[in-house]
Amino acid sequence: MKFSLNENVSGSVIRRLREAGHDVLAAKESMQGESDSEILIRAQTEGRIVVTHDKDFGELAFRFGLTSDCGVVLIRLAGNNPQSDSNHTFEVLQSREDWSGNFSVIEYGRVRMRKLTPSGQSKKPK
Repeated sequence: MKFSLNENVSGSVIRRLREAGHDVLAAKESMQGESDSEILIRAQTEGRIVVTHDKDFGELAFRFGLTSDCGVVLIRLAGNNPQSDSNHTFEVLQSREDWSGNFSVIEYGRVRMRKLTPSGQSKKPK
């Protein structure tokens, strides 16, 4: 699976996803300081799933209608134990393959998913 991890996602999640064989673009390595729109544009161009702690990506994804080969995963965990949060994030990302075409929210105990705009109705974020 192809992921684009925002700068606020833990390095251990990046490392573990790569070790599991995923294609991971980490903003903290190659897109430092880029806007949310730029990260989303690249994810859309490359067919990646954006993983972030930033709620702004949800608004952008729906406003500009991502294509069905993209998606956004919003991590909404307590933050009291960063290692536990990283472990949970990795495990949940590994547990599914239907992230594309959805805006998803990872929480402890559940994952919420909402369909994004179908392919062909998308606009590029500005």
